[in-house]
Amino acid sequence: GGREDVGLIGIGLVGSAIAEHLLARGYGVVGYDIDPARCAALSRAGGTPVSSVAEVAKRSDRVFLSLLASETVCQVVEGEGGLLEAPELPRYIIDTTTGTPDETMALAERLAGRGVGFLDATISGSSQQIRDRDALFMVGGNEKTVVACADLLDAVSNKMIHVGPPGSGSKAKLASNLILGLNRLVLAEGLVFAEKLGLDLPSFLSLLKQSPAYSVAMDVKGEKMLNGDFTPQARVSQHHKDLQIILDCAKAVGQDLPLSRIHHDILDELIASGDGNLDCSAVIKALRKRQGNKG
Repeated sequence: GGREDVGLIGIGLVGSAIAEHLLARGYGVVGYDIDPARCAALSRAGGTPVSSVAEVAKRSDRVFLSLLASETVCQVVEGEGGLLEAPELPRYIIDTTTGTPDETMALAERLAGRGVGFLDATISGSSQQIRDRDALFMVGGNEKTVVACADLLDAVSNKMIHVGPPGSGSKAKLASNLILGLNRLVLAEGLVFAEKLGLDLPSFLSLLKQSPAYSVAMDVKGEKMLNGDFTPQARVSQHHKDLQIILDCAKAVGQDLPLSRIHHDILDELIASGDGNLDCSAVIKALRKRQGNKG
């Protein structure tokens, strides 16, 4: 009896939003993060921070991973002191990290060999959208594992699509992120252009929302761009990392992505000027600067 403790490794923007939903639904959350401040935040939210990955494995059958990159995932799962070295293995790992499809598929296979079910449960949406239960889970994995973890995915979001076998979540996330990122960039370029033409930006933005040019980026990032409020919901450095994976994958399958290459260059400029930790809406800053240099 009693409530189930769900594991969580990585208590950043996304991890803490996941934790909030699980706690609100009556699950316990046993979490680990290398940053003590994040562990303290979990404790304040009603979760239980622990001091190691192995401790998470010991206390939970189902573990969420919310990390920044595939390398970290492999380290946390298979590295020294990782989940697979724990005396008791978790039964299921739900990985929300945007990884490379190849590494994700290989990891799922190695875990299956140890009797551990693995889902690449990538999330389309910012940490704010996750808080609002408005993010989409795009899940790769076998049917049995999806069913076994459906209640947890459902606790975090109203929207879940099982895309296909392991690795599919990762592929869908990369392709949708490419489009999402360009929607943001296009909005920024259009706003800068409208501003230079002397249009009133707030009225122009509300006009855009009623026009065929509409995109969700206008709702999520429009005000931020207008107000220069670049408090991070999703950081420039994070999207830059995703774009690098996207371009590498495209290269591997012999595909050129001209618009994504330009996007990558613009994010390079932001990072070079020290703005890597700002929200992705800061692309408008880079575009304003560019236009200034050419004048």
